[in-house]
Amino acid sequence: MYKYDEYDQRIVDERVSQFRDQTLRYLAGEIAEDEFLPLRLQNGLYVQRFAPMLRVAIPYGLLSTHQVRRISEISRKYDKGYVHFTTRQNVQLNWPLLEQVPDILADLAEVEMHAVQTSGACIRNTTTDQFAGVARDEIVDPRPWCEIIRQWSTFHPEFAFLPRKFKIAVCGSEQDRAATMVHDIGVHAFRNEKGEVRFKILAGGGLGRTPMVASVIRESIEPENLLTYLDAILRVYNRYGRRDNKYKARIKILVKAMTPEVFSQKVEAEWEQIKESASLLPETEIQRVSQHFIDPEYQALNDHDLNDLALKAPAGFQSWLKQNVFPHKKPGYCAVTLTLKATGDAPGDVSAEQLDIIADLADQYSLGELRVSHEQNLIFADVEQSALIELWEKLSAIGLATANRGLLTDMICCPGGDFCALANARSIPLAEEIQRKFDDIDYLHDVGELDLNISGCMNACAHHHVGHIGILGVDRKGIEYYQIQVGGSASKDASLGKIIGPSFKREEVPSVLEKILSVYIDQRHEDELFVDTCQRIGITPFKERVYGQAA
Repeated sequence: MYKYDEYDQRIVDERVSQFRDQTLRYLAGEIAEDEFLPLRLQNGLYVQRFAPMLRVAIPYGLLSTHQVRRISEISRKYDKGYVHFTTRQNVQLNWPLLEQVPDILADLAEVEMHAVQTSGACIRNTTTDQFAGVARDEIVDPRPWCEIIRQWSTFHPEFAFLPRKFKIAVCGSEQDRAATMVHDIGVHAFRNEKGEVRFKILAGGGLGRTPMVASVIRESIEPENLLTYLDAILRVYNRYGRRDNKYKARIKILVKAMTPEVFSQKVEAEWEQIKESASLLPETEIQRVSQHFIDPEYQALNDHDLNDLALKAPAGFQSWLKQNVFPHKKPGYCAVTLTLKATGDAPGDVSAEQLDIIADLADQYSLGELRVSHEQNLIFADVEQSALIELWEKLSAIGLATANRGLLTDMICCPGGDFCALANARSIPLAEEIQRKFDDIDYLHDVGELDLNISGCMNACAHHHVGHIGILGVDRKGIEYYQIQVGGSASKDASLGKIIGPSFKREEVPSVLEKILSVYIDQRHEDELFVDTCQRIGITPFKERVYGQAA
């Protein structure tokens, strides 16, 4: 993984010192609230419903066990002994005291972590595939390119105050596990007919009040021009993006208003002016960064017969093996997902005690690294197949061997009204009710792969628009209701879900989901996934089952 050099460390240390001074002056009344707002936002600090919330960057979702232990320590010292992992591969503290935030940032800086640009109208944390570097379907390792984008975008003076927040995701595999199609910029790495690395660039994706799927802006760009082309896109957005209305300020609105064709023309014209600039990426820099992401010293192993392994294992292992173990590019290895979705736990939450044990297990079984996924789960990327039973037993002991990765209860869920001041409804209690309703693992495996996303408001932090089933919390005269849509997808053929009809009270939602699933079970073709059935039959059968034939 990438290690800070002296310049990286100095930048982060100086930012801690600056923010400490800003915070002290704000608490002393020397900085007004509106002046402090952009300062705290670009250091990851929000004011939530009951307390501040600090969002810490995990660039492209990659953590060392040393960093995991520091996060655990911070959660005990400054918070309530747990943390929350997000869809942006970040981690959040929900209860820090404002006056202690500079101390938290100083502790993070000691382990090469920070909260810079995790909020505010700037370029946010660059995200990618949680299986980057180990996936069998990988064409190009996206991690060096994410790191290059991170270094280019951090403290970029021209893009520190954009019209709105700006998110970039990079995909280097056949399957898009980074949801690039619903980002402000999506970067697809591929190889041309000569085997050379190239990038397809997309722009204008995003969710929220006006969900949109990104459009292709350029089919192919060379590695040395990646940053200059991203620079051109940001310049066009910075120049033409609306600043008079925050609901119309995202790049997706600009791309739609201009049309993708005209937007692309303006980007190309801008790029012609700057493509020979200092942002031109030299091969030496590409190689320097790439050296941080070379393969570790894998053992020379042979693949095990995993079915035979399952027959020798205790009950429960087979389901976990089928659902939570991912194929690895190296023989004898696999990647393991720890779903943070056990029944009764808030999705994405993990305790300090669990983090300490996870760090120990990652040292023992996964070469000292941990990944965070878009789905709010944790991943051991380099596990020897021969150790799977032993690892499963140890994960079971701490409640992190739930065999539901990719199934209904492995839901993406925002903090909702329990924490967020913007939320119209609570997400976490609904998630728990759904977990308890569908706690039969055999039933979940029969239903199969299904993305369920729950957002507490139209900001769509849980990406409900692209869930196979998406749930949105709405406020109707002070009462929480939930709107349901089906058929969304965040893959390379991304699609937005369609609302099935009027919203429901919270206690009604689990039964409504049961009816929706019954339509799928009745009408699916052999080996057809839920989302494929939805897109084949449309929403009418679901409406009729949920609301009755008269609907």
